[in-house]
Amino acid sequence: MKKKLFLMRHGETLFNRLKKIQGACDSPLTEKGIQQAKQARDYFYEQAIHFDHLYSSTQERASDTLEIVTDGRPYRRLKELKEMGFGSYEGEQQFLQPVGQEYFDSFYLQFGGESMSKVQERMTTGLHRIMAQEDHQNVLAVSHNGACVSFLQTIWEGDENELVRTFPNCAIFDLSYENQRFKLEDIIDPAIKQSILKKHAQ
Repeated sequence: MKKKLFLMRHGETLFNRLKKIQGACDSPLTEKGIQQAKQARDYFYEQAIHFDHLYSSTQERASDTLEIVTDGRPYRRLKELKEMGFGSYEGEQQFLQPVGQEYFDSFYLQFGGESMSKVQERMTTGLHRIMAQEDHQNVLAVSHNGACVSFLQTIWEGDENELVRTFPNCAIFDLSYENQRFKLEDIIDPAIKQSILKKHAQ
């Protein structure tokens, strides 16, 4: 039986607004971030999407987003859904990061951070463990941009160069799960109620 996972990025934070590297550290949602979470809540309501189980990264910005989206329903926090750690780059300005996708694989290890492959491994393991449970038919999980992109790279069926690397806050990744395989069905920006995937393909 085909199941559904809605994987979602958290709302805008103070570090997002200040263009600081956030990673494994944390900062609070801004007023805009709170509004984005409410827009996501409204999108799910309008689409009549109901969840039987809820999950969040252990980081505050993700759990706060989930609590707004679901009006405070009970949920589980999982470390597997955390953002990539950037070591001593945490809290620094984003422009200090080296440019190029190749740097995300192992560059940050020398500064006490994580490798891209490690993030992919824990995200993939965590999400499969969630969806393999028999009573999990329609699940919402709130995570982070880097962690979500890392996971998408493992299931992306098109040209890797066409995979978007940065998504809006509260972007929703609509995924199906069948025969122990994930498939990306769509990516939604709830702020404008439009498909990012289809828009990018045009």
